[in-house]
Amino acid sequence: MENSFVIGVDIGGTNTVYGFIDNLGKIIEYNQIPTNGNLPAGDLIKRLEIYFKKFIKANPGYVLKGIGIGAPNGNHLTGVIENPPNLNWGNLDIQTEFKNIFPCEVILTNDANAAALGEKKYGVAKDMDDFIMITLGTGLGSGIFSGGKLIYGHDGLAGEMGHITIDINGRECNCGKYGCLESYVSATGIRKTINHMIEKSPKNKFLNSIKNGHLDGLKIDKAFDDNNQMAKSIYSFTGKMLGKGLALAATLFSPQAFVFYGGFSNAGDRIFSFANSEMEKNLLLSQKGKISLIKSALPKGQAGVLGASSLIKV
Repeated sequence: MENSFVIGVDIGGTNTVYGFIDNLGKIIEYNQIPTNGNLPAGDLIKRLEIYFKKFIKANPGYVLKGIGIGAPNGNHLTGVIENPPNLNWGNLDIQTEFKNIFPCEVILTNDANAAALGEKKYGVAKDMDDFIMITLGTGLGSGIFSGGKLIYGHDGLAGEMGHITIDINGRECNCGKYGCLESYVSATGIRKTINHMIEKSPKNKFLNSIKNGHLDGLKIDKAFDDNNQMAKSIYSFTGKMLGKGLALAATLFSPQAFVFYGGFSNAGDRIFSFANSEMEKNLLLSQKGKISLIKSALPKGQAGVLGASSLIKV
């Protein structure tokens, strides 16, 4: 058997993770770089090209079989990233871009779908046929398994749970709609919650310490554990809005579990306890007590990379 490898790429609104995976599903090497979504997409593609070629040159005994990519609004059927709300790229035919650089198979899917594939193959959802993967990062993505199959929809864009409406008169979302789940439950949404709280409590020391720069989830976690009331308000509100969205999705798909990955999922029960209570309150009577909320057990950055790599058959 030849030594072959595939490349898995997980493009996020803030960071992009890529990995080189051998034919046994083992990650040989992986790395994280800034996406720089405010720049043209060619900037990221060029940087990835350099990293990939460097690995190929350093490992002449390995044969590249293909590149699997997970990206926000990545269309599995067309190979095009379609107007991702947190990246200033418009429509990007990333499949063709990489095929023009590397003579191998290139397959694209939604980033949350990639994470769902990784969780199904390697993670806590191995034995589940019906689950919904939710990625909590700059935005909120979801990948839906039903009957053991990933749902793509007729146009390849199914599963955009981040853009279901939970408050018709709510916040404006980056997608252009109002009241989307993502505008409350994501790093972007939590930032909006903090800004709204500052308007009401402009002199609060804790709120002012987190209002600028990178949103530090660990800092909010610590304050929550120290019984800071503002931190508790941030997570209770976020959790309750998440619970409303989970109940809507559960009514349609009746999953065994929601599996959470990335970003603010690391807050764990600080958010999930509120989400579970709100979900249970809004579920159909026949569904109550049947659906679990589970945090992914895969290491940071690996679910999306492994899932994207599994798009390529070796």
